[in-house]
Amino acid sequence: MNWSVAYLPEAVKDLEKLSRPQQVFVLKAINKVKENPLPQNEGGFGKPLGNKHGLNLTNLLKIKLRGEGIRIVYKLVRTETQMLIIVIGVREDEEVYDLANARKMKHDL
Repeated sequence: MNWSVAYLPEAVKDLEKLSRPQQVFVLKAINKVKENPLPQNEGGFGKPLGNKHGLNLTNLLKIKLRGEGIRIVYKLVRTETQMLIIVIGVREDEEVYDLANARKMKHDL
């Protein structure tokens, strides 16, 4: 079963900032993960974040694109079988987690 995918407005801007080849790679990864975005401990592809570098990212999951150096942080909206993309960013100084935390608080996720 494919879950629907929604993006925070900021995540859309994150995606637009990437180069075209990176955008294609990210979108392919999201399409693959949406087949089963559940946490790994429930048989899915998502890696739970929890507390990361002093930030409370509980209930958020990540997709790591190691070859591209990109991380995607998302939240499952289980009542609607939807995954909400919160941030897409390059792995620089854990900035992606700071952004995820700020957006989690801003959007009350």
